[in-house]
Amino acid sequence: MKSSAALCWFRRDLRMEDHAALYHALKAHTQVFCAFVFDTQILDALPKKDDRRVEFIWHCVVELDQELRKYGGALIVRHSRACDEIPRLAAQLQVQALYANHDYEPLAIARDQAVAVTLAENDIEFFSYKDQVIFEKDEVLTQAGRPFTVFTPYKNAWLKKLDHFFLKAYPVEKYASHFSKVKNETPIPTLESMGFRTTNLLALGIKPGLSGARATLQDFLPRMAEYKQRRDFPGIKGVSYLSVHNRFGTISIRELARIASAESNEGAQTWLAELIWRDFYFTILYHFPHAAERSFKPEFANLKFENDKHKFRAWCEGK
Repeated sequence: MKSSAALCWFRRDLRMEDHAALYHALKAHTQVFCAFVFDTQILDALPKKDDRRVEFIWHCVVELDQELRKYGGALIVRHSRACDEIPRLAAQLQVQALYANHDYEPLAIARDQAVAVTLAENDIEFFSYKDQVIFEKDEVLTQAGRPFTVFTPYKNAWLKKLDHFFLKAYPVEKYASHFSKVKNETPIPTLESMGFRTTNLLALGIKPGLSGARATLQDFLPRMAEYKQRRDFPGIKGVSYLSVHNRFGTISIRELARIASAESNEGAQTWLAELIWRDFYFTILYHFPHAAERSFKPEFANLKFENDKHKFRAWCEGK
């Protein structure tokens, strides 16, 4: 392998293990830098500065940096416009390629396209990989070759297509010697320096990072068999509480799907169906990007709700 450098851009995949883009970068290059950008294009539009999502991400980023340092790497963290900062950082580091995992939301796709154009002007390649879903884009289609718009037939086709290959983990640790870090890199910005405040996130028992995802999964596994019966009752501990970890990729969807598909009980299969729903949603979003901002079906665009505060309060109280 010739000496070469690459930059891996973390987004909704805030973990080191079983990470598609990171694996491919480490395998192909002898020197791999890692970066995350608190994107001001997104953060500046948030209405409140005590946003639990931002704090959750911040804790995940701090833990990811600590994990990378165990292997000789580190996480470069910036607070800027990602579409400007990533090409600038790639040029500064003199890398030959940028690696990232696919995103499916319209604004994110437009951002990545803009980044790719800027990189190309500097002869830097941009490689992107599937990571936050099992099947994406055109991998599960109807017999007529069209995207599914109804979930149950999509689920059946998804299950028929599934085999061990799609659930295999990416062995990042195999090439961990290729991690690099920048000397004298600036510290990770604090929440306060980015204009945000600490929330009650941790007091609520929400555990960020890969360690939080691991603890949450271990807590759920003994309850998984009863998931179907318990998930619809807010007053009991029935759900997995892994949604936020799936959202920001602090645990691999391949690992979760492996666990669920290995069990034949009703609870595990119901949970697996909800993991499949994530793939279905991303497929819908990819093929029908208008679903990100308005009703998927036009006939529901003007659906009227009563907005009766008394009835809503009664519903909240289980009456």
